[in-house]
Amino acid sequence: MRINITGMFVDDQRKALRFYTEVLGFQKKHEVPLGEFAWLTLVSPEDPDGVELSLEPDSHPAVSPFRNALMEDGIPWTSFAVANVQTEYERLTDKGVRFLQPPVDHGPVITAVLDDTCGNLIQIAEHKDQA
Repeated sequence: MRINITGMFVDDQRKALRFYTEVLGFQKKHEVPLGEFAWLTLVSPEDPDGVELSLEPDSHPAVSPFRNALMEDGIPWTSFAVANVQTEYERLTDKGVRFLQPPVDHGPVITAVLDDTCGNLIQIAEHKDQA
C-alpha cells in the first residue's frame, strides 16, 4: 500500500492552481471539469509519477471552521520537503510569498511556514540527514 493522492482544501481552485504552479513550482497532472469545480491534481516536477496533491474546493460547511482553527493556531495543513529551506525561503520571498515562520533549525530538521494565499499554512522542511 502507498499514498497515491493527498488533498487539501482551497478557497479558489484557479487561484490555487496559479500559486502552486507559478510560485511553488508544482506541475498540473489532472484537471477534470466537474460542473462548478474540477478534479485538480498536481505533482512535483522532481517526481511526476509520484504522490499527487489534490486541490479540493472548500465548499463543505465543516471545512471552514476546521481550517480557520488551524490558521489561528499557526498549524500548517501539510509539509513539503525541500533540499534547502533557506534557499526556498529566499526564492519564495522574492516572489512575494508571506512567511509566518522564517527558517528555524530544530536539530534534525529545518522548517519554515508560509501562507498559500488559499486559506492554508504550508510548512517546508529540510531533513538534514537527507541533504
